[in-house]
Amino acid sequence: MLQLDNLSVRFGGLTAVDGVTLSVGTEDVVGLVGANGAGKTTLFNAISGLVRPTSGKIAFDGADMMNAPMYKRAQMGIGRTFQIPQPMHELTVRENLIVAQRFGTGRVDPHKIDEILAFTSLDGKAERNAATELALTELKALEVAKALATNPRLLLLDEVLAGLETTGKRRFMNMLKDLHEKFSVGIVIIEHDIETISNLCRRVVVLNFGQLIADGTPDAVFRDPAVIKSYTGTEHA
Repeated sequence: MLQLDNLSVRFGGLTAVDGVTLSVGTEDVVGLVGANGAGKTTLFNAISGLVRPTSGKIAFDGADMMNAPMYKRAQMGIGRTFQIPQPMHELTVRENLIVAQRFGTGRVDPHKIDEILAFTSLDGKAERNAATELALTELKALEVAKALATNPRLLLLDEVLAGLETTGKRRFMNMLKDLHEKFSVGIVIIEHDIETISNLCRRVVVLNFGQLIADGTPDAVFRDPAVIKSYTGTEHA
């Protein structure tokens, strides 16, 4: 589905993403981890079209996406969330989903919107002002709901669990597991909590200074000396 080949993103003299080659399919739930500044969000921005890569290739179902605008990538099946929730102001929760759905699919399907609202437990808040009347957990759920409304086959989730207390994080993580099965969507999630990643993901990818240094099962990756060094700065004894 998604294929990155030797992808790099540079900002002046800074190389934020450095020659990353990676493939993700609809069957995958991938944890994308790394220290702060490793290039994780920049990689998401390059895939979704928010920044232009300096070199390399991005393909989705074999189609070249390097020059495709954001709306085209959404229509092709790439949805994403942002670390800081970005509800559309002065719109209700339902209207946020309607706008997202029209952006991603070119049409509005009220039944699909109702299904997503129920799945994300936002059906009781559907007519509330999205920007002013939702708690943090609900704002995080709205980010996921908006992405789902675009009818994606790949979801890029940028620290969607950040800031949630333990019970809320556990509930949200269970929703994400169900989401993968119910909507047949591949997931790549940025998350700093190693326990959460190990419980949620069957595969983990590690970036360090923009370079991909590990790709494998959680158990293998988090025992990798190069990964341990990237987090601690010291060799594993």
